[in-house]
Amino acid sequence: MDKARFDRLHIKLFLAIAGAIAALTLAAYFVYTTSFERGFVQYLNRADEVRLDSMVRRLAEGFDRERGWAWVAGDRQRWGEMSRDALGLPRPAEEGAPAQGPRRDTPLTIDPRLMLFDRDRTQLVGRAEAASSAVLKPIDVQGATVGYLGYVPRPEIVQSIERVYLTRQRVAFGSIAIGMLVAALLLAAGLAWWLTRRITLLTRGTHALIQGNYGVRVDAPGHDELAQLARDFNTLAATLTATREARQQWIADIAHELRTPLAVLRAEIESLQDGVRPLDQTSVASLATETARLARLVEDLHTLSMSDVGALSYHKEPVELAEVIGDVVDAFARALDEKSLRIETQLDPRLRVLADEIRLTQVFGNLLQNNLRYTQSPGRVLVTLRRDGDSAVVSWEDSGPGVPEHDLPRLTERLYRVEGSRNRASGGSGLGLAIAKAIVEGHGGTLAARASALGGLAIEIELPLAAR
Repeated sequence: MDKARFDRLHIKLFLAIAGAIAALTLAAYFVYTTSFERGFVQYLNRADEVRLDSMVRRLAEGFDRERGWAWVAGDRQRWGEMSRDALGLPRPAEEGAPAQGPRRDTPLTIDPRLMLFDRDRTQLVGRAEAASSAVLKPIDVQGATVGYLGYVPRPEIVQSIERVYLTRQRVAFGSIAIGMLVAALLLAAGLAWWLTRRITLLTRGTHALIQGNYGVRVDAPGHDELAQLARDFNTLAATLTATREARQQWIADIAHELRTPLAVLRAEIESLQDGVRPLDQTSVASLATETARLARLVEDLHTLSMSDVGALSYHKEPVELAEVIGDVVDAFARALDEKSLRIETQLDPRLRVLADEIRLTQVFGNLLQNNLRYTQSPGRVLVTLRRDGDSAVVSWEDSGPGVPEHDLPRLTERLYRVEGSRNRASGGSGLGLAIAKAIVEGHGGTLAARASALGGLAIEIELPLAAR
């Protein structure tokens, strides 16, 4: 249970963000304190060098004046005063003199570490135990070395006032680090809450979709990736809603399409059984017509289902597109004449496509079937074939009646028919254009409907040309 509790997105985000910022803060704290301490010690050492040079000059002047070291070697008070004067430290208040302000014991930072050696490096002044670690600075008088000023370098951990200063700096850096850690925790908590709140909304919406509630929508404020994901979720929900409605309508339409020929067959058979109609060639022909209509509908549904699962087979080879269209037109010539439809063709004979000739024949046959069903007599059909870049474009136009503009995008939907002149009474099942579109797309092309300049409907098919 504890493991599951920590295996949550907001916990992971909080730990990741807070941990990263905390690690950076601690690293910055240690780097800053260490570098500052080392830099400060180096600064003090360089300052010592400058002060010691001043001490060396005073010792050289005293040696030249007194002709030896007796003036300072035997006088510790003078040595202390010289050290204070050279280093700029205040002298102790003289006995009986009024103190200037509150008395403070100024910690000496250099003179306890100073030593004086003669030219033979014999120690004259200073602590004997520190002589072995002293650094010697030569004291020259008139070009000759007359002695050495020794000093012990500052240790890595400085003492006295410098130690106090470094401690204060560490406290300041620590306060800043703690403030940054608190800010990191607040930032991580806020960011984790903000992200997981939006993701939680998407999660709830997804669960609603799983349960079949396609009407759910989530807010999509902003323009970041999560907002885009929310908009995509809403689009998905709308698509699922439309798909469910289309499926329901599809099932209802199929049931209606199957019910009509079955009802006619049942009525015909019952009339024959009851002796209302005689069993002659006319009755048999009527039964055959309804059976053929039912078989054609089932075959069309089978073709579409095969196309949906990608199982509709194609035997593609280079095909002269003009010849295929010409053969289909010749096959329907008599039916077109009987319907008083005049067909005109303008075909470019040089265009070849890689296609299944039988399937393309089915496409163009469906288009001519639509012309026979829906185009009013007398009428006109115009078929053109032209090249557009690397594609062959077939334009199939007829005269009236036309199709309303808002119905054009839906003409290729299954079982969809336009109310009015192009309706179910004309004998179509509403699957012809859907099958034609599926076959064309199976050849890597497109099929679209538009208004015709002849007053009716225009179907435009675009197919990729075959490589030479």
